[in-house]
Amino acid sequence: MGISRDSRHKRSATGARRAQYRKKRKFELGRQSANTKLGAKRIHLVRVRGGNFKRRALRLESGNFSWGSEGISRKTRVLTVVYNASNNELVRTNTLVKGAVIQIDATPFRQWYEAHYALPLGKAKASEAKEEETKVSKKKAARAANAAVDPLLNDQFNAGRLYAVIASRPGQSGRCDGYILEGKELEFYLRKIKNKKH
Repeated sequence: MGISRDSRHKRSATGARRAQYRKKRKFELGRQSANTKLGAKRIHLVRVRGGNFKRRALRLESGNFSWGSEGISRKTRVLTVVYNASNNELVRTNTLVKGAVIQIDATPFRQWYEAHYALPLGKAKASEAKEEETKVSKKKAARAANAAVDPLLNDQFNAGRLYAVIASRPGQSGRCDGYILEGKELEFYLRKIKNKKH
């Protein structure tokens, strides 16, 4: 039959059946969902209206994720899908869609933090005895004065996995980009994930 995005087959607001006065049209077409999975990167090009192309990601393994409070972004591995408000089946099958809560590898963010602030993040490390140049050490000391990390985020750095949300549309753009969960939003999703497990 083919997937159609028309609304003529729907009943009107008053409940009346609408008369069928035409067949399906090319500009009303819809396509099968990408159902992007975790795995070695595989992207198909799909020609669309106007001669443009969509990048249909069938499998992805990494993406660009931003750490909002620090104002940085890093490319990192996607580990697993942990929550999806729309459908639990998408969690079980590790399907990547916009709005899904996932776990990502914390290593690139930990490395940046430790280089930027000269402070350990997560697990406490043995202090290094080497002395730095005075100018650099002063700069890092000034940064370290306001280098507080959310305790919930610190626990995740200990585990080496951060919770993040996908903000891009993998089936449309061929990318899996997003942002790390922090503050009230992180608390909200942690409650949701905890409730789902019981």
